[in-house]
Amino acid sequence: MSLREWQDVYVTDERSYWLDLFTDQTWREFLNAGGDVSGFSAFRWNTVKRIKPKDYLLCYLTGVSRWIGILEVVGEPFQDSARIWSDWEFPSRIKVRVVAALTPETALPVVEMWDTLSIFKDLKNPNRWSGPFRASPAKWKKQDGEAVVAAVLEAERNPVERPVDPRKLAHRPKALKSSVGVVTVPEPDDEETEELESEVIEAGTGEAAREPTVHTQMQYQLLKLGSDMGLDVWVARNDKGREWRGKLFSDLPRFRGNLPHQFDAVTNRIVEMIDVLWLSGPAVVAAFEIESTTSIYSGLLRMADLLALQPNLNIPLFLVAPEDRRSKVITEINRPTFSRLDPPLVEVCRYISFESLSSKLAEVSSFVRYLKPDFLQGISESCEVESE
Repeated sequence: MSLREWQDVYVTDERSYWLDLFTDQTWREFLNAGGDVSGFSAFRWNTVKRIKPKDYLLCYLTGVSRWIGILEVVGEPFQDSARIWSDWEFPSRIKVRVVAALTPETALPVVEMWDTLSIFKDLKNPNRWSGPFRASPAKWKKQDGEAVVAAVLEAERNPVERPVDPRKLAHRPKALKSSVGVVTVPEPDDEETEELESEVIEAGTGEAAREPTVHTQMQYQLLKLGSDMGLDVWVARNDKGREWRGKLFSDLPRFRGNLPHQFDAVTNRIVEMIDVLWLSGPAVVAAFEIESTTSIYSGLLRMADLLALQPNLNIPLFLVAPEDRRSKVITEINRPTFSRLDPPLVEVCRYISFESLSSKLAEVSSFVRYLKPDFLQGISESCEVESE
């Protein structure tokens, strides 16, 4: 069906469009159960009751931030606890039919609609676009809904396979609803304790250079990337004398020895200690904290201090950590301590894995000078979680 035919048949003034969040697991379980019932948490019931037959549900795959399907509502909302999903009940339910269904590999990355969707317009901080994807169902603007439906139908007609990291599809830490919003409560990890003890022992034998080396490598790669893009770059004040494989940080073409003092003395002190900054003139366009050790607290605490002192700060923040620390990053950044900030840290800080950064560097090497800082939205991911 062509776009024009779809518009003639399916676009109506009465139809509303609603976000419907899925994980890879809940999407598979939805399809395996027949693909005719979508469900939401119990405390969303009042919103679910507003959904009407003929409305469309825009199916969004969390973890990889892609549109994976379109569902048409074919019945009135109802409540039921019959088991469909293994880990969640989702008792607020509605009958649907599948209009379009993609796979994680052919699903459409939402950032490919950056110039189309209104959620990306007039952002003071380019990291703060994930708010509309925090919970479902959520009603979307008609023009955005129609654009998503058209894009998903086109993706179904002409599928394009994009690699998907299975670890991004993995189950995220379970979230809890609290007085300060959706949070996570980390649990002690015996394996992590053993790892910390092992690192202390290794440090005593002179075998602990691995972690600082990885940290230094990531710093150098981010500094060089920013410099190659034509941006000024800054490294944490205490790291200025570092080098990577014989290359001094300070020898990079656009390395800055001083920062513009835009804030009070305390804020400036914190900014100066951030691992890597990219600047365009006096403006910081991206800030990176690199966490290569088991504990990821130092970078998060520095970012939290920055937000506590400057709540209107519009600097995009990124936590860069190994792939195998993804779950730890997501759990820690959603702690109640960080969720009480205004805005919550999770709304302005995104995660980039070492592996995705290294892979992207190889991919963009031939045209890096044409890149803009917002390309980071494509390799970073939101750390927000949804409660049942």
